Amino acid sequence: MSLRRTLIAGLAIGAGAAPAAAQQLPTIPGYSPAASSAQRQLEQAAVAGPLATRAKTNSAELSKEPHIAGTAAQKRTADYVIAQMKAMGLETELRTYDVWLPHATEVKITRFGRDTVAFDLVEPGIAGDPATQRPQYLTVNGSSGAGVGEGEVVFVNFGLIEDYATLDSLGVSVKGKVVLARYGRSFRGIKAREAEKRGAVAVLIYTDPLDDGFVAGDVYPEGPMRPLEGVQRGSVFNGAGDPLTPGYPSKPGAPRLKPEQTELPRLPVVPISAANAQRILDGVRGTDIPRGWQGGMALRYHVGPGPVRLRVEVRTDAATNGTKQIHNTLGYLRGSQFPDQYVYIGAHRDSWGPGAADNISGTVSVLEAAAALADMAKKGQRPKRTIVFATWDAEEWGLVGSSEYVEDDSLRLKKGAVAYLNQDVSAQGSQFGGGGSPSMRSTLRDVVKSVPDPKGRGSVYQAWRLTTGTRADSLEPAMGDPGGGSDFAGFYNHLGIPTADWGFGGPAGTYHSAYDTHAWMERFGDPGFLYHAASGRIGAAFALRLANAEVLPYDYVEFAQTMRRYLAPVERGLTQKGWSTTPVKSIATAITTLETAAKAWAAARDAALAAGVGATHTVAANTALLQVERSFARDRGLKSRPWYRTLIYASDVDNGYSSMVFPGVNEAIRYGTEAETNEEVADLVSRFEAAAKSLDAARAALAAKR
Repeated sequence: MSLRRTLIAGLAIGAGAAPAAAQQLPTIPGYSPAASSAQRQLEQAAVAGPLATRAKTNSAELSKEPHIAGTAAQKRTADYVIAQMKAMGLETELRTYDVWLPHATEVKITRFGRDTVAFDLVEPGIAGDPATQRPQYLTVNGSSGAGVGEGEVVFVNFGLIEDYATLDSLGVSVKGKVVLARYGRSFRGIKAREAEKRGAVAVLIYTDPLDDGFVAGDVYPEGPMRPLEGVQRGSVFNGAGDPLTPGYPSKPGAPRLKPEQTELPRLPVVPISAANAQRILDGVRGTDIPRGWQGGMALRYHVGPGPVRLRVEVRTDAATNGTKQIHNTLGYLRGSQFPDQYVYIGAHRDSWGPGAADNISGTVSVLEAAAALADMAKKGQRPKRTIVFATWDAEEWGLVGSSEYVEDDSLRLKKGAVAYLNQDVSAQGSQFGGGGSPSMRSTLRDVVKSVPDPKGRGSVYQAWRLTTGTRADSLEPAMGDPGGGSDFAGFYNHLGIPTADWGFGGPAGTYHSAYDTHAWMERFGDPGFLYHAASGRIGAAFALRLANAEVLPYDYVEFAQTMRRYLAPVERGLTQKGWSTTPVKSIATAITTLETAAKAWAAARDAALAAGVGATHTVAANTALLQVERSFARDRGLKSRPWYRTLIYASDVDNGYSSMVFPGVNEAIRYGTEAETNEEVADLVSRFEAAAKSLDAARAALAAKR
C-alpha cells in the first residue's frame, strides 16, 4: 500500500564480504564484545544468502496474474509461498479468516449532454506484457458503496477538507453532485468520506499526469510512468481489519456487525483514468479554478458545477458473496533459546493487479530473508529467538489480514513479540529509505552499513547518505514515522510493538494499476532484481540481529530525543487556540525523565555485557524492555479511533497518509476543549514516566548481584 526500492565496488556478495572487516567494527549494542564479533560474522553469512536470480523467479511466478484478495488467484499465491517455505525446511502455517470483502461485479459511467457516452473503463493491454492482457479487477474502489449516483460534475481538486473550505468560499456545493477528485495528498478513503459528508451522490478519483504521468516522465511501455489510460485502484475503507468484527478476529461464529452499522462508504466510489477525467473536465465550466488547482492535462480546468452530467453505477456481490476467505502464510524458524519470543518480518501478498512492485517485491524480499536464515539453520546456526516470516492477505482492503492476525494472537504478541519488520514495496528503484519506531532506527542504520549497495556506491548506508545529501557527520538521513497505512499498524499502532520498515524507490507511475507487472519491474523498477535481493539481505541481517541479542538493542535515547522535536507543534497548537502552553513543559519534563533513564540504562547495559552478565539477569532485563513502548498503548485507544492505541503515532484522522504525533493530545487540541487536552497531556506524561520505570527495572535487573 505504501509507495517505496556480481561484484559491487570490489565486494563479492556471493562470498558475503562486508564493507569493513567484522573485527574492526564497534561492539553491537546489546551484545558482549565476544558475542558482537561472532554476530557480525553471522550477519555477513546472512547477507550472502539472498539471490537475485531466485528473487526474479519468485517475482515472475507471483505476479503473473492479477491476484485480488478473496480470489482463487490470490489463494494460489498463498499456496506458492507455503510451498517455498516448506522447501526451505521451515515450519509453516496457513491462517484463514472469513472477512467482509464484497467484490465489484459491474461498473458503468455514462455522460449526458449533447451526446450520451458510456466510458470505456478498462486499462488497455500492452503488447509484449502478457500480464496486462489478463482479465482485470473492475475499476471500482475497494469497499465502494453499491448503487447509482447521477448529477452534475464538480471538480474538487484533491478533495481535502481545505479544498471544500475553498469551494464554500466560492459558493459551490457538492450536494447532489458527482465529485471528481485528484489522487494525492490524502488517503482516498478520506476523499470519499468528505464527499459523502457533504451530500455528493458519487465520487470519481483520477491520477493527474502532473503527479505520476507524462509530466513526470515517459509513460509505460516507453518509460516507468502512468499512461493516460492507467487507473489507480485502492480501498476507501478508513479503518483496519474486517469492518464487521472490529477488535476481534473474523473466525467462524464470531459476532458480526451489519454493514450498515459500520462507517463504510454508502455512495459509489470509482477510480478512473486521466484520459477519462480529461473527457469529463473538457466539458466542465462554471466557476473558474482557484490558484494551484490546475493539473497537467492540456485543457483549462474548471470547478463546475456542470454542465457535464454523469451517471455512476456500481454493483457488487455483497448480497450473495460479501464474506470471503483470506489467507495469511506464516513460516517459523524456531529459536534455540527463547522460542516464545518472536521477531516478525512480513509483507502483504495481495494486489489490485499483477502487483510486481506492490507488493510482490516485499513478499519476494521476505522469502529471500527466509531462505538465507533457513540455510544457516540447516548448518547449525539457528537464531536464539523465533523468527516468523509472514505474508499477509487483504492489506489493500484495509490492512485486513495482518490486523486479524494481531487480534487473534494479541496475548502471545503482547507477551513475546520483540519487533515487527515490514516490507511494503521493497524494490522499485535504487534509492534507499527507511523508518519506523525511533527505538529501532539506530539498529537499521547499523545493519545497512554492512550490506553492499548494488550500484557499487559502497554500502547501502553510504549510498543512502549520498542520495539524500547528508554530508555532516553529526547528521543522519531522515526516516519516516509509523503513522499507519501498512501492515505494521496492528503491531505498532494497536499493540505498541516496535517496528521498522525499509525499501528502495525510484520513478514509478504504475501504482495499483494493471501495469504493475513483472515486465515493468524487469525493465524499469529493478532490472536484474538486485534490489529485491538487497532488501532481503537487510531483512535477514536485521532479523538475526534482534533474534540473537543478549539484551534487546532498542535505542530509547534516540526515541526520547525524537519525541522532544515534536513539542514545538504542540505548543503552536495551544497558542493558536489561546490556551495555556504550560502542558508542554510537563511533557518536556517527562521526556527528559525518559531520556535520563535511557542513558543510564544504555551505560549499565554496555558495562554489564563487557564485564559478563548471567542469563537470568538478561532475561529479566529483556522482560522489562518489552514493556517500554507498550506503555504508550492505551487500552481504550484514541477517542477518534479506539483500535489505534499508541499515543505516540497514528495516521492523521483527516488525511490518512500523513502521521500525527502524540495523537491523543493533538486531536484534543484540534477537536476538543482545553480541559480534554489537559487530560490527554496528563495521560501521555504518565506513560512516559511508566516507560522510564521499565528502563529503570531493566537496569536494576542487570545490576542485581551476579
